[in-house]
Amino acid sequence: MAEQPFLERILISQEQIKQRVAELGREISTDYKGKKPLFVGILRGGIIFYADLLREISIDCNMDFMSLSSYAGTKSTGEVRTMLDLRESIKGRHVVIVEDIVDTGLTLDYLMKSLADRGAASIEICCLLDKPCNRKVDVSPKYVGFTIENEFVIGYGLDYNELYRNLPYIGVFKK
Repeated sequence: MAEQPFLERILISQEQIKQRVAELGREISTDYKGKKPLFVGILRGGIIFYADLLREISIDCNMDFMSLSSYAGTKSTGEVRTMLDLRESIKGRHVVIVEDIVDTGLTLDYLMKSLADRGAASIEICCLLDKPCNRKVDVSPKYVGFTIENEFVIGYGLDYNELYRNLPYIGVFKK
């Protein structure tokens, strides 16, 4: 790989991601056999992970999307805004939220409370990256691709000011 001025280092390779996503798909398919879960992809950062994960799901399921925002650049604003909501009712549904990264937990705490208020039968989180050292609220994803330290990461859907989402790996952003 040619040197990239924005990249400190590659944290998780494309091959590692592919292998772990396949493992998560098998695990979720086993856990939800016979339940027809609804996978809620969180836009925009989670879209690449979501698409790859859903191709690894071997059971009947439904798909929908939400868009929530709580970041500006590299900083969390602490305020969650719903930019795009679900199209249909989730009452009585088993919901799997598919997220790129769980950081402070504020966004997912907000989302899980909102979905619970709508009558979901169950709600679980599947995230590509988990950064528990930054938690401000108690959010525990059931399905975790990789646990990482407190570094600002880009690639595979994650961005810095809307750039670098298309990188095929997870890299540490050079400030």
